[in-house]
Amino acid sequence: MKSISIRPATLMLMILAAALFRLLPHWPNFTPIAAMALFGAATFERKWLGLATPLAAMLLSDALIGFHGSMGAVYLSFGLTWLLGIWALQRPTAGRVASASVTASVLFFLITNFAVWYGSAFYPQTLAGLASCYVAGLAFYNGTSFFLNGLLGDLFFSGVLFGSFYLLQQRFPVLRVAQ
Repeated sequence: MKSISIRPATLMLMILAAALFRLLPHWPNFTPIAAMALFGAATFERKWLGLATPLAAMLLSDALIGFHGSMGAVYLSFGLTWLLGIWALQRPTAGRVASASVTASVLFFLITNFAVWYGSAFYPQTLAGLASCYVAGLAFYNGTSFFLNGLLGDLFFSGVLFGSFYLLQQRFPVLRVAQ
C-alpha cells in the first residue's frame, strides 16, 4: 500500500477541518466554501486532489446539513472558484489571496442569485426581475447581507487556511514544495 506524504495529508486535514465549520452555528453565508476551493487549487501539487479533497469535504458536510434545490449553482461556483485559484494563485501572496477571495464572493453571488431568479415564480423572467433578485440578495435574511457575510467569510477562511499553512511551512519545512 502506498503511504500518503505529509504535505497532502496536512492539506486534506486542513480542508476537512474548514468544512466542519459549516456544521457549527454561523452567520448566514459565512462559510469556508470558496476558501476551500482556492486553497485546494493553490496548494496541492496534484491539482485533481486540490479539487477532489474540498469537493469531498463539501459533499460530506452537505450530506449532514441537507441538500437544496440550488445546489447545482453552489457546486458550479465552487468549480469556477477552483479554476480561479488554479489561474490566480500559482504563487499565492496575501494580495492575490484577498483578490481571489473577493472575486470568488462576487462569482458566487452572481451565479447563485441567477439560479434563484431563473424559472422562479418570485421574480419576473425579465432583466428587471433579475435585477430585483440581485438587489434582494444583497440584504435578504432579516436585514443581514448574504453578500457581505459571504465576502467576510471568504476573506476570513482564506486568511485562516493560507495563513495557517504558511506558518506551518515555516515551522515544518517538510511541508514545503520540493524545489
